[in-house]
Amino acid sequence: MKRVLIALAVLTAIQAQAQTIKPGLWELNSKVRTGNAQTDQAVSAALSQLAALPPAQRAQVESMMAQNGVSVPQAASDGRLRMTACVTPEMAARKELPLSQQGKCTSKQTPVAGGVDVTFSCTDPASSGSGQVRMQGDSAYTASLQVTNNSGAGPQQATVESNGRWLAASCPARP
Repeated sequence: MKRVLIALAVLTAIQAQAQTIKPGLWELNSKVRTGNAQTDQAVSAALSQLAALPPAQRAQVESMMAQNGVSVPQAASDGRLRMTACVTPEMAARKELPLSQQGKCTSKQTPVAGGVDVTFSCTDPASSGSGQVRMQGDSAYTASLQVTNNSGAGPQQATVESNGRWLAASCPARP
C-alpha cells in the first residue's frame, strides 16, 4: 500500500510544463500493476481494508485528508483507485496537478509536445521512476509511470496508469 501511495503522490505532484491547469475540484483515477499477482492482490486487499474502516477511524482519516483538500481513496470496480483533490488558484498558476509530493524526493520534468516527461528519485521512502504526463487541454490528463520501490526486500517494479479530469470550479470547504 505504501508503494501505491508513493507512486500516486509523485505522479500527482508533477508540474505540467507549458500547459494551463484549471483550478477547482479534480477526480483522479490510478491503477497500479506490479506484474506479481500476490502483490497486486495485497494492494487490492489494502484498499478494501481502507473501505471497511470502522466509522470513527474512517472519520479521522477523512478529516485528515480533507484538511489537505483530498478525499479518501476509493477502490473502483475495475481495480482503479479513485479520489478527488483540489487545485487551488496558486497551484494552477504554478501549473501543478493535484496533491503534494510525499517523502524526500527530487524530480526532473522535461517539457514535450502536449505535456511533460518526468524522472524522480526518493530517499525516504526509497523509490525511483520515470514516465509521461500528457495534458488534454486544461481540464484532463493521462499519465504512465514506471516505478521501482527500493525499500523492503529488494527492488519491486510497478506501472502506474493514471488520469485526471476537472469536475468543478469550486472545492469543498476544508474543515
